[in-house]
Amino acid sequence: MTTTQGRTAEQDLPYDVFSRACPSRGTLEHVTGRWGALTLGALYEGSFRFNELRRRVDGVSEKMLSQTLHALERDGLVHREAQPTNPPRVDYELTPLGRSVAERLAGLIEFLEGSMDEVLAARERYDARRTSA
Repeated sequence: MTTTQGRTAEQDLPYDVFSRACPSRGTLEHVTGRWGALTLGALYEGSFRFNELRRRVDGVSEKMLSQTLHALERDGLVHREAQPTNPPRVDYELTPLGRSVAERLAGLIEFLEGSMDEVLAARERYDARRTSA
């Protein structure tokens, strides 16, 4: 069904990430998944070539980084710039939308890093209760 503005009735509904069919859920998964969050966090620091980014996001495989970058690019969060040089040079950077998302993510990362003493203490208490029971 199409409305008078050329939009479908589904497009006029508000997005709801808790709804299985909502497209925002996929983007949330791309942003908050381990490699997506770390990739966005790294790109918040600036533009990177693929291998620089792979070194910065320690532990990510070439395949996973490639898949992550494709998903983030498709969502409009990352811009891929291929330079016609030999060998080819490809740079990745955040789009304005990606920068806005990464800024929020950077706040969460900073908060978590600053709270790790409390988190580690909570883990110790939890593990102690589990082993003594």
